[in-house]
Amino acid sequence: MVICVPARNEEAMLPGLLAAIGKLSGDMGALDVCIHLDDCRDGSAALLDQLAPTLPFRLTVAQGGRDGPPNAGAARRAAVAMGLALLADGEGLVFTTDADSQPRRDWIIAGRKSLIEAEVVAGRIVRTHARNDPQASRIEQYYDRLHRYRRSIDPVAWEARDTHHFSGGANIAIRASAYRMMGGFLPLPSGEDARLLDDAARAGLRVRRDGAMVVETSSRREGRIAGGLAGLLLALDQGEPPRMADPRAAAWQWRAQAEARRGFALMDRVDARLALGERLGLTADHILGVARDCPNDEAFAMRVVPASPGHKAMISLCEAEEILTGLETEWREMAA
Repeated sequence: MVICVPARNEEAMLPGLLAAIGKLSGDMGALDVCIHLDDCRDGSAALLDQLAPTLPFRLTVAQGGRDGPPNAGAARRAAVAMGLALLADGEGLVFTTDADSQPRRDWIIAGRKSLIEAEVVAGRIVRTHARNDPQASRIEQYYDRLHRYRRSIDPVAWEARDTHHFSGGANIAIRASAYRMMGGFLPLPSGEDARLLDDAARAGLRVRRDGAMVVETSSRREGRIAGGLAGLLLALDQGEPPRMADPRAAAWQWRAQAEARRGFALMDRVDARLALGERLGLTADHILGVARDCPNDEAFAMRVVPASPGHKAMISLCEAEEILTGLETEWREMAA
């Protein structure tokens, strides 16, 4: 088992992370922690050299440097590569978090349990001092509601009962074989974590969002990448009103994915292909071609359904909440 962490000028945060890892409960066997120092200009390397002999786990540190701007995907990819090298091409569990984060004591226990049900698990991310950021908490609650609505109209057997919307690299666990199969985190400036989860689903892997696997992360406003949590919190501090995608677009897509999932087993029937094609605005031949390339219904549902043809405008958070309430009410009435 390996824990892989990218770090960029995190000298102040690393002791807290390592202390939290040292307190993790459960029988973890030989635990390796890999930290990739991404063009660090502070004292992180010296600090880790000093702390390594005192830690109850093996710490491996690598120095990385680039001439270009920060790249979260490249840094996380490098950190996980360190862990995979220690696994020596064998199977194992790979956990990743951030240097400004601290996993709760049962993090590994919860992750192991989830990885029995799925190949990839995204855990819940809790902000320290969240009470000071009520608008950010409101946004998170909205996205949690939206994801629960998704699973009400398109349920999957591997989803956790306590599910959530988070897809951040601060809290992801994955089987090493699944990570290798997909090619791993892409070297994207940001969003490499959400992209990994999307790619996993499109490959037909089971992606589970489990609220029992918790990591606490900082509420700082000075982030290491553009477009991250720190940037969102700073924008809210400055009074920038949040703009959301219209949930009706997501609802259309998720309903279509549910239909595609149910129809995958019927792809040998022309009438089934014609019906699904009419629903999605695609030809029956196109439907069949996608199905032939998919290992299971999850991959088919994720690949064949296009983006929603309507509701493309961005709207306010208040509008999004009201629309979602209507969608939830409609679904409850239909399910009654």
